[in-house]
Amino acid sequence: MAGNSQRRGATRKPGSKKGARVGSGGQGRQALEGRGPTPKAVERPYHPAAKRKAAVERGVQPGRPATVAGGRPTSGRAASSASRSAGGNRGRSGGGGSSTHEIVSGRNSVVEALRAQIPVSTVYIASRLEADDRTREILQIASGRGYPLLEVTKPELDRLTDGSVHQGVAIQVPPYEYADTEDLLDIAELSGRTPLIVALDGVTDPRNLGAVLRSAGAFGAHGVLVPERRAAGVTAAAWKVSAGAAAHVRVARATNLVRALDLYRQAGCFVVGLDGGGDVPIGDLPFATDPLVLVVGSEGKGLSRLVREHCDAITSIPISAPVESLNAGVAAGIALYEVVRQRSL
Repeated sequence: MAGNSQRRGATRKPGSKKGARVGSGGQGRQALEGRGPTPKAVERPYHPAAKRKAAVERGVQPGRPATVAGGRPTSGRAASSASRSAGGNRGRSGGGGSSTHEIVSGRNSVVEALRAQIPVSTVYIASRLEADDRTREILQIASGRGYPLLEVTKPELDRLTDGSVHQGVAIQVPPYEYADTEDLLDIAELSGRTPLIVALDGVTDPRNLGAVLRSAGAFGAHGVLVPERRAAGVTAAAWKVSAGAAAHVRVARATNLVRALDLYRQAGCFVVGLDGGGDVPIGDLPFATDPLVLVVGSEGKGLSRLVREHCDAITSIPISAPVESLNAGVAAGIALYEVVRQRSL
């Protein structure tokens, strides 16, 4: 009821009313002065760059824990908990992934990654695993380098790798570190061979990227270039299909594919597009013996208009009428073989 002074809170206690702050003119002066320029990333202890720098100074490989468990596999609740935390954000195909790690599965992929000394956070081994030469090598390398070994059940490993064919082994690795566009030219120069680079235009399936990496590794390409947007990246699925080639063939990311192709042309490379509507058959692939950038379009749309306009030539693979097109991985493999064939003549 209005005016009921007996109601709790109806009257204000003496001295509780807030008034103007006395001498408030300079109380915010310190906050307005600021704290000076922002320190560099490596100077901020909590920043990942500073942590990586500190790890290098301590002699610890980046992406690898400073203190790790011994080579003996661990089983039970600890393994289950660790696998849950590692696989909490999985990719849709071929294994798990997040902004902080990737799960690479399959014996060939894992062996090649370990041989290439890629930083490994954890090695997962299925219980009652049937051993062969690859699994013995995996255990030997992991134990020798002190990587944590976790023994998990097959259902846990299935969930961790999102149902991919893991063959009883998987590893957790940091996100893939992409090279710069110019790095591929440096790799070619250091190899002493004529540059050969594969660029992908609009290829969004990571399994196609993995197949291209496998072909690039088989035929001696110096690297693969992918756009930063609307394109497949090196995920667990790409690792799986590449059968370990992702550990040996560098992948660069370009903010703008057309500008990157122009950069390669200025460096002396010829750019040849691979498209179903090309004027030159693959058997007469032009510029094969010269520094070459081979651009592969998507299976459905082929090369984009701007990319076609920046190619020195467009070649195509003759196929029978009932088949509309080949996927990017197969097309890249055929084109790379033709390049190697012409260079060996």
